[in-house]
Amino acid sequence: MSTLNLNTATLISNRALAVGREIGAAPLTVAMLDAGGHLISLQREDGASLLRPQIAIAKAWGALALGKGSRLIAADAQQRPAFIGAVNNLAGGNLVPAPGGVLIRDEEGEVIGAIGITGDTSDIDERCAISAVESQGLKADPGVVG
Repeated sequence: MSTLNLNTATLISNRALAVGREIGAAPLTVAMLDAGGHLISLQREDGASLLRPQIAIAKAWGALALGKGSRLIAADAQQRPAFIGAVNNLAGGNLVPAPGGVLIRDEEGEVIGAIGITGDTSDIDERCAISAVESQGLKADPGVVG
């Protein structure tokens, strides 16, 4: 697979919401972006708060824009706050440096898109994203702090 299509994005998004329900997560919002950063799908569960769509999109977009999962971007924000602040200015404030933005890679390791989830703790958001991406036989790349 060289692109992330609507069907696959919807399957991933639906699975992410299902995982959230299985583990008792707070209402989630899931954004699916293609490799160019364009929104493919967005789902917001009943009860999700007002800014959740923008946060989900920003987590996924940041991962694509910087080429790494938002867990690494969060680590960068702690270690290099001036850099992440400058990047966020360049991005028009559309970068959320918190786990939950996960790159989606195909079987060859090429980035084909990203998922952004928000609504619960960042670790729960990320857990739902990884499980959902892997359910479709794709590779989830959240970034590993090491």
